[in-house]
Amino acid sequence: MKKLGTLLMLGIIFLAAFSCNEKSEKKESFLPPSTGSVNSLMVVIDTELWQGEIGDKIRELFAAPAPTYMPEQPILTLTQLPPQVFKGTALHARSVLFVAADSTAKAHIKTDIYATPQKLAVVKGAKKSELLKGLEDIAQEAITAFRNTDISETQKRFKRSLSKEKALENTFGVSLTLPSVYRLGKEEANFVWFDRQIPKGNMNIIAYALPADVFSVDSTFVRDIVRVRDSIVKENIPGEYEGTYMMTEKAFAPFVYPAEIGGKKAAEVRGIWEIHGYPMAGPFLSYIINDKENNRKLVLEGFTFAPNTQKRDYMFELEAVLKTLRFDVEKN
Repeated sequence: MKKLGTLLMLGIIFLAAFSCNEKSEKKESFLPPSTGSVNSLMVVIDTELWQGEIGDKIRELFAAPAPTYMPEQPILTLTQLPPQVFKGTALHARSVLFVAADSTAKAHIKTDIYATPQKLAVVKGAKKSELLKGLEDIAQEAITAFRNTDISETQKRFKRSLSKEKALENTFGVSLTLPSVYRLGKEEANFVWFDRQIPKGNMNIIAYALPADVFSVDSTFVRDIVRVRDSIVKENIPGEYEGTYMMTEKAFAPFVYPAEIGGKKAAEVRGIWEIHGYPMAGPFLSYIINDKENNRKLVLEGFTFAPNTQKRDYMFELEAVLKTLRFDVEKN
């Protein structure tokens, strides 16, 4: 009987300890939601470093002009904060670059340290040269991490109110997580167009399919992209006045990067569109997706018209929408 009582007591102690550990783990794992605008970066650095060569390098790498935007805008909007002020709600910033003098040189990215989701890029070094090298080494990886986190958060917000339009499903057998503010403007056999009204213009998403072998010559790939795009938009996107139509800006060669969309290889194309015969222009972002299963190239494009307005965040939203692409959707 005494032995049974001892066992019961040990069991109670074990359960109590397990319960305390579980509560402790839950408490330790809890993180508040991160805060901050998309495309913004909090730079935690001593003010003296910020005002010198280290700060210049940070601005050069993280606030360089983003291509295709008129008027010009930086890749990221930077806000500097001294380390001694980096506490309280400041810790909850979604994207943080922490730069400090330290005996050990290091440059790495941490995830969800003070909030979630959060990316914290850390650069330390004993010498100025070590800090500069660390910034150079980590800049591109960090920018990609910051942007991907912002895109993921933006996509979550789309789900608050989704469009019920089925034009993409019916025409191409694909779907997007499309906010309800986008309205169907055109639906034809091989062309779908959605648009969203904004204060000084509109944001647009178009989709069309091309033959699988349309870009068969690597040496003329960029030129062929412009040629094919111009033939499609000329036919489907007229200007406001007779004889005017959309085309690709001839004086500005598009930027082309490798990408993956909807689990398929793609080319990302960033350029400037204009209206032939009328002074209108703006940025566009296209994904040319290698859809082998359906023996085609599927093109998704977002473009913005907003005269004399900064367009970076508009184009960022369009990018976030396009990156929700899903294949294998049944047509109605």
